[in-house]
Amino acid sequence: MDLKSAQERIKSAADNISKVVVGKEDVILKILSALCAGGHVLLEDVPGAGKTVLAKSLAKSFGAAFSRIQFTPNLLPSDVTGLSIYNRKTEEFVFSPGPVFCNILLADEINRATPRTQSGLLECMEERQVTTDGVVRRLEEPFFVIATQNPVETAGTFPLPEAQLDRFLMKLSLGYPSKEEELAIMERFMSASPLDGLEPVVSVSELVEIQAAAKQVFVHPAVLDYIAELSARTRRLTSLCTGISPRAVLGLLGCVRGYALCRGREFVTPDDVKELAPACLCHRLIVTADTSAEHIIGDVLEAVPVPTEEWGVA
Repeated sequence: MDLKSAQERIKSAADNISKVVVGKEDVILKILSALCAGGHVLLEDVPGAGKTVLAKSLAKSFGAAFSRIQFTPNLLPSDVTGLSIYNRKTEEFVFSPGPVFCNILLADEINRATPRTQSGLLECMEERQVTTDGVVRRLEEPFFVIATQNPVETAGTFPLPEAQLDRFLMKLSLGYPSKEEELAIMERFMSASPLDGLEPVVSVSELVEIQAAAKQVFVHPAVLDYIAELSARTRRLTSLCTGISPRAVLGLLGCVRGYALCRGREFVTPDDVKELAPACLCHRLIVTADTSAEHIIGDVLEAVPVPTEEWGVA
């Protein structure tokens, strides 16, 4: 699939999701950017903001196999990945696949599960595989995780460790709708849920081709240098325990390529980097000073010179 065709297909998916989700076009584009880059997304928002509806709309738009796991303190890793069950007739153990064997997985309230269960997703998210009883089983392609957590009701929750957070390409928030958007929501859902009648507009096989096409988006060496300088600057800050890792840099690079594709361009601009850097980097930082990761990344973006046309960037 060429870039033009990929742009048309991803635009049709964005428009289709917007038939259900009202007024969150920017968040939809960023989630689709992460999907194009082959990454995963963590949504942190108050209950009832539409996180689950967004995930289901995404899955339906691509005709993808969808699974939802409600994370609770008593959930076991085998409830996520699957387990082997003894068959008395054949006298053999038969593997029963868990809900991770799908294309789009909604990990609802992921921080309510114990660290042991949370770690069950690590191999799935990074290696796209499940290892049980010494047997490696590959997950279907594409495999995309949307995890949710609430910033309130922290009693009985287990904060995600840094290694788990680093598996997420982006951390986003839907936020509250405006008054106009809320009126549109009530009108749209008054008689029936538009999610029920949502039809696929892009196939799973086409999505795999779109992900391959995103790797063809051009990135100028000056933009690569800009990303590298942003990363190096975070490693020199005393307000951070650790700076940006190479995995985070590669994640940001893939995400800005996906974002450019979703925006209908064949090249990445410095503005793409500035737009996505907070969502891609803030949740990976360990802050030691009395400030926020968002504030630190904002200062870094202000301090690092932006490539201009004189450097050869259009």
